[in-house]
Amino acid sequence: MKFNLIATCAAGVESLVANELKDMGYTVQTENGRVRFSGDETDIVRTNLWLRVADRVKIIVDEFEAKSFTELFDQTATIPWENYLPMDAAFPVEGKSQKSTLHSVPDVQAITKKAIVTSLSNVYHRTTRLPETGAKYPLEVAINKDHVILTLDTTGSSLFKRGYRVEKGTAPLKENLAAALILLTNWHKDMPFWDPFCGSGTLPIEAALIGRNLAPGFNRDFAFEQFGFMDKSIIENERDRADDLADYDTPLEIHASDIDGSMIEIAKTNAREVGLTQDIQFKQVAIADFKTDLTGGVMVANPPYGERMSEQEQVHQLYRQMGQAFAPLTDWSKYIITSDLDFEKYYGQKATKKRKLYNGALRTDYFQFWAQRNHNRK
Repeated sequence: MKFNLIATCAAGVESLVANELKDMGYTVQTENGRVRFSGDETDIVRTNLWLRVADRVKIIVDEFEAKSFTELFDQTATIPWENYLPMDAAFPVEGKSQKSTLHSVPDVQAITKKAIVTSLSNVYHRTTRLPETGAKYPLEVAINKDHVILTLDTTGSSLFKRGYRVEKGTAPLKENLAAALILLTNWHKDMPFWDPFCGSGTLPIEAALIGRNLAPGFNRDFAFEQFGFMDKSIIENERDRADDLADYDTPLEIHASDIDGSMIEIAKTNAREVGLTQDIQFKQVAIADFKTDLTGGVMVANPPYGERMSEQEQVHQLYRQMGQAFAPLTDWSKYIITSDLDFEKYYGQKATKKRKLYNGALRTDYFQFWAQRNHNRK
C-alpha cells in the first residue's frame, strides 16, 4: 500500500531531515516542523530505523478543510478507517488547533473520535461500543488555518528515544538534537571528534552511531510493529538490512570528557548499552586543563547555559576558560550550543556562523568557529 507520509521535527532542523530523506532516495516537500514524502510499508520501517533528526514518522490518513463541527464529522466519517484500524484497535485521538475556526481542542478530539467510531461501527456491524482492547493506533487531528490533517503515528515513543540511555544526568541533550548538531558540522568518520562537556554521553554516542553507520532505531521498538497491515517479514528484512550496512571496521577517533567523574561513568554505561565502549575514549578533565595533540578535528560542545541569574557569572567564567583552552586548536572546527546569546563576548572570538535552534522549548544559538585551514566548510 502507498502512503502519504510526514517526518515531524523540531523547528530549525527541517532541512536536515529533508536531506536525510533525500539521501535515502525520497522526493520531499519541506514545511514548518515537518517534511512530506511518500512510501509503502518498507519505507515506514526504513525511515523509522534510520532517521536521526526527526521526531516521528506519521501516515497522513486524510486532509481537508473544515470550519464547522459538522464538516469535521462528515469528512472524517467518510474515510475508510477499516484500511488502518481493525475492529478491536485502541485508537486514542490527540489534537491541536491553531488560527482556526474550530479552536476548542477537546471538542475537536471528541468529534473526530465519534466520527471514526461511527465509521468503524458501520463497517464492522457493531451496535455496541467498539472494544478497543487490541493494539494501539495513535491518531492525531491537527487543524491549522481551518486545514485538517488526520495522521496515524507509526513511531510510538519519539525517535529521540534510541533505547541506549539507561542513565542520565541533569538536563540531558535529546538524542535527535545531538545528531542534528553533529550533522551540521564538517565532521567525517576519518576525523577526530571531541565533546568536552559529555555529560551522559549523548553527543559522542551519536557520533559513534554515525561513524559506524548504525541505524539509530535499531535498539528499540515502534508502534507500527503492532499494526495489522504491516508485514512482519518486512520488519525483519529491514532490521537485517540495517545490520548489514553497519561499518565495524573503520577506526574512529572519538573522545568525550567532563569535569564530573560520576557523569563519565554514566556516559560509559550508556555507551556500553549500545555496544560502543571501544569506539569512545572517556576522560575526566576540567575545561581549564583541556589540551590535545590531535589535529584537524571537530569539537561539538553543549556547555552549561547559566539560565539562573545566580549561575551566570560562573558560566561566563567557564566560557572564558573555553576560549583560552580552545584558542591554540586553530585547525579544529568548534561548534558550541548555548542559550546565552552573548557567548562570543565571553569566549573571546566572533563565530564564523550562527544558527538558531531549539533545545526543547528553549531558544539557543549554535555558534560555529571554523578551522583556519578551510573557511569553506559547511
